[in-house]
Amino acid sequence: MLIGATLGRYLALRFLRMILGVFLTVFALVYTLDFVELMRRAGDAPGASAAAMARLALFRTPAVAEQVLPFAILFGAMAALLQLSRKLELVVARAAGISAWQFLQPGAFVALGIGLFTVGVYNPVSAHLKQLSTEIEAKIFARTGKSATDKELWLRQRSLDGQAIIRADTAIEGTTTLSGVTVFAFDEAGAFTERLEADRAVLHDGYWELQNVRVLAKDAQPETYDTYLVASTLEPAQIRRRFTPPDSVPFWQLDDIIARTERAGLDSTRYRLQYDVLMARPLLFLAMVLVAASVSLRFFRFGGVGKMVLGGVTAGFVLYVARQVMEGLGAAGLVATPVAAWFPAVVGSLLGTLTLLYLEDG
Repeated sequence: MLIGATLGRYLALRFLRMILGVFLTVFALVYTLDFVELMRRAGDAPGASAAAMARLALFRTPAVAEQVLPFAILFGAMAALLQLSRKLELVVARAAGISAWQFLQPGAFVALGIGLFTVGVYNPVSAHLKQLSTEIEAKIFARTGKSATDKELWLRQRSLDGQAIIRADTAIEGTTTLSGVTVFAFDEAGAFTERLEADRAVLHDGYWELQNVRVLAKDAQPETYDTYLVASTLEPAQIRRRFTPPDSVPFWQLDDIIARTERAGLDSTRYRLQYDVLMARPLLFLAMVLVAASVSLRFFRFGGVGKMVLGGVTAGFVLYVARQVMEGLGAAGLVATPVAAWFPAVVGSLLGTLTLLYLEDG
C-alpha cells in the first residue's frame, strides 16, 4: 500500500537531498584531485594554462564520478534514514501504522528515478565530455612527451611498402585519429628505411594521412611536409574499437556500435556488457537502498550505530567487488554479459529484501 502524497514527497526529498549531497561532495573531490594532477603534468606544454586544465578536469570528472554513483546512493540513503531515526520521525511513522516497506517506497522511487536519469541523460553527457577531453588532451599535450594519461599507444602493421611500427601519445576516442605520432618504417626485408614524426595521423581506407610531418630517412636530409601518406592494411573499424573504451560510448549509441562492430567481424562483448550494465543500473541503485535500510533502520532502537554503519560500508564494498568480478568475467567471455551485468543487482536486491524481512517481520 502506498503512503500519503505529502509524507511521500517529504521522504523522497530527504533521500534525494542526501544522495545529491554525497554525490556532489565526491564530484568536487574528484575534480580537485584531477585538476591538481593535470597541473602537475602540464609543465611547459603550450596552452596548458590553469583555465585550460580546469576545463579539461571538468570534462573528465563526470565519467569518473559516474563510477561512484552506487556508493552515493548507498551512503545517501543511510544518511537519510539515520537523520529520520535521530529525529524520531520514523518512530512517529511506525506509531501511525506505517511499516518499513511503506516509508522505504519514496527512497526506492528516488533510486529508480536516478538510475533512469543517469542511464538516459547523465551517461550520454559524460561520455561526450570524455571524448571532448581526449581531443583537448591531444591538442595540449601533443609532441610534448607529456601525455595526460601517461600511456603510449603502439601499433604494428604490414603493407605493400613493408612493415611499420606506429607510436602515438594519444588516441582520440570514437575516431581513427592519433596525436603525437612517430612511425618507424621498414622495407620488406625488415631493414629500417625512415622515421616519420607527425602531429596527427588519421586512418582512412588503405592509408594513413599524416599532418605536419618531419621525415628522417636513411642517408638523406630531414624534410618536412604538410601532409604525408603511408599505406596501411588496418581497417578504421579496428582502430575505433581498439581506442574507444565502452564507457566512452553514449548509451543511445551502444546499439549502433554493437551492430557495426559485429558487421565488421569483430568481438562486441565489451560493448554488450556496457549496455547490459547500464540497463541493470536502476535495479542496482534500488539494491543499494535496500542494503542501506537493512543496516540503518534500527540505529536508535538497538544501539550499536558504529557497528551497523561499518556493516553497511562492508556490504556496499562486497557488492562492488562482486560487480567488478562479474564484469571482468563477462568482458573475458567466461560469463554471458546479461548474467554478469544483472547478477550483482539481483543478488543485492534479494539479500537486502531478505534482511529487511528478517528484521521487520521476524
